[in-house]
Amino acid sequence: MDDAHSSFMTEGLANIIIRDGAPEDTDQVIGLIGRCFAAYPGCVLDLPGLDADLPRICDIFARQKGRFWVAERAGAVLGCIGYVPSGQDVVELKRLYVDASTRRSGLATALLDLVLHAAQSVHATRIDLWSDTRFVEAHAFYHKHGFVMPGQMRDLHDPSNTTEYLFQKRL
Repeated sequence: MDDAHSSFMTEGLANIIIRDGAPEDTDQVIGLIGRCFAAYPGCVLDLPGLDADLPRICDIFARQKGRFWVAERAGAVLGCIGYVPSGQDVVELKRLYVDASTRRSGLATALLDLVLHAAQSVHATRIDLWSDTRFVEAHAFYHKHGFVMPGQMRDLHDPSNTTEYLFQKRL
């Protein structure tokens, strides 16, 4: 798989291109994440607060020496994912979201594989991620892909009253 640009032609992923995110993707990324949040009662985007990274997401990932990708079909962003270094030998997976129309198509797995490959290429020994306690389907996905929950939680004190679980995967 090309590190910067991948094209998928398998059933369910036909004509989807995964590429590095660009500033012109920002509005669509915000829309995608907003739609994902809207599926959960009380879960809202907090652009001036917790989600303040979104309007400058590509720059922020680059500044933190991470990477951010989008998956698109015919110019429409259908998914995204990124990672940043998070300590010695650890990377943090961030912003994995997939549009409802492409769930269970293999897209989330393809995006996750990019982060797994990137983590290995920087010699990380572990991937951490935090997930809202309401995102039960995402938790099943993470468990399926070898992530475990060490029992740590955090409250974000945001407008959505978010509590998150920590997930970790040893590489």
